[in-house]
Amino acid sequence: MSDSLHIVCPHCDAINRVPAAKLKAEPTCGKCQQALFTAQPLELDSARFMRHITRSQIPVLVDFWAPWCGPCRMMAPAYAQAAQRLEPAIRLVKINTEQAQDLAAQYAIRSIPTLALFKNGREVARQPGAMDVAGIVTWAQAHA
Repeated sequence: MSDSLHIVCPHCDAINRVPAAKLKAEPTCGKCQQALFTAQPLELDSARFMRHITRSQIPVLVDFWAPWCGPCRMMAPAYAQAAQRLEPAIRLVKINTEQAQDLAAQYAIRSIPTLALFKNGREVARQPGAMDVAGIVTWAQAHA
């Protein structure tokens, strides 16, 4: 079964086993029947975040941001475009540091926006500061 990957559903958080060869074939969740990839960043709270980074077997790129942050708001459209380019190889999520202060503290987020890439529940790369879509895609692919 090494050719199958566990993918957490962005809608119901069920864990799905998807053959790696079928990731690009628009797989759907076995529980809720919705698309496993939406080509949009997924906004998560603390509990859902932990499930996605620890149970998904694809890299998870996280944008730690806040609504009052000008650079965060400027980067948001680029991050959304990056989701269209990077999925299904990488899941993109957003964490509002005002609402998930526990995660901001746990991961020592000192500036926003900050991108962090997780694999198998562990942070493997971090990049503070706003980036354009090409920068996000290039950085994520280089570290995934």
